Amino acid sequence: MNVGSPASAGADPEPMMEMNMTPLIDVMLVLIIMMIITIPKANHSVNLNMPVGTPPPPVKEPVVITIDVDFDGTILWDNAVVPDRSSLEAKLTDVAAQPDQPEVHLRPNKLVSYKVVAGVMASAQRLGVTKIGLVGNEQFQ
Repeated sequence: MNVGSPASAGADPEPMMEMNMTPLIDVMLVLIIMMIITIPKANHSVNLNMPVGTPPPPVKEPVVITIDVDFDGTILWDNAVVPDRSSLEAKLTDVAAQPDQPEVHLRPNKLVSYKVVAGVMASAQRLGVTKIGLVGNEQFQ
């Protein structure tokens, strides 16, 4: 309803320049609600079949071989000096050939070069030693 002066009664009404946003907002809200309802609940869990009960106690204590790497790169096999890399690899080959491999504990000195320790670990991996671990990591903190 146009209430105005009698002079403008014969003229055409002014066109509305703004777009009515209410229906657009209503449609967008309905679409958002429909999308939220139809999206399935996210399930971020992975189902695992875990063993039931307590594991049996170990039958025997594992055999432990200690490899010490001294600050100057000297390698000790159970407190006996290993003269060169080939004799170390021969001992690691013997360990890898056993059906029930002994545990190899590698204890590097805090001051030793990383290259020496990495060389021992690479030799063990290449020759097939699977039970190897670093001992004494608390000294590096």
